[in-house]
Amino acid sequence: MTQFFQVHPDNPQLRLIKQAAQIIHGGGIVALPTDSSYALVCHLDDKAAVEKLRRIRGIDEKHHLTLLCRDLSEIGVYARVDNKQFRLLKATTPGPYTFILEATRCVPRRLSHPSRKTIGLRVPQNPITEMLMAELGQPLLGTTLILPGDDQPLTDPDIVLERLCKQVDLVIDGGACSLEPTTVVDLTGAEPELVRTGRGDPAAIGL
Repeated sequence: MTQFFQVHPDNPQLRLIKQAAQIIHGGGIVALPTDSSYALVCHLDDKAAVEKLRRIRGIDEKHHLTLLCRDLSEIGVYARVDNKQFRLLKATTPGPYTFILEATRCVPRRLSHPSRKTIGLRVPQNPITEMLMAELGQPLLGTTLILPGDDQPLTDPDIVLERLCKQVDLVIDGGACSLEPTTVVDLTGAEPELVRTGRGDPAAIGL
């Protein structure tokens, strides 16, 4: 049975955040608001949960999943970041951007791109997501909540519950989100490459 928590978007209730963290620790899939659209998240180290998340989204291992990190220093644990890349990250995080970077050995091999050894990372600016990551003490593994056959992400928590009832363990109602997903930028080449235009302004990174 899918649980449904109504969480204050600016002052999240610690009791509910703790319960959400327990669900994630137990292998659960959670739909939650971010600073772009809603996302599906799970525990970084739970193989079964990651596979379930991919099934719900209808994506294979070649589709980048994203590590939602607490800050820039945490990104540095999971990705190799040079000085040029760091300056771009610092200028745009936290915010609605996802960056593709070379994964470090701290990233389980099954999570990085099978041929490129890359991973998507971001620092979301949303009190609910931030508080949940702080409670967990580590990043969340996530993906934009776009269901198979849909062109746009889900943004209304009631519709999320209706569409994903019994498929996810928890839907966090933090109010409606943006229709736009994150802007995705590949930083693994000589110059930044715009992969997807979303809520984040590409001009902020010179694109």
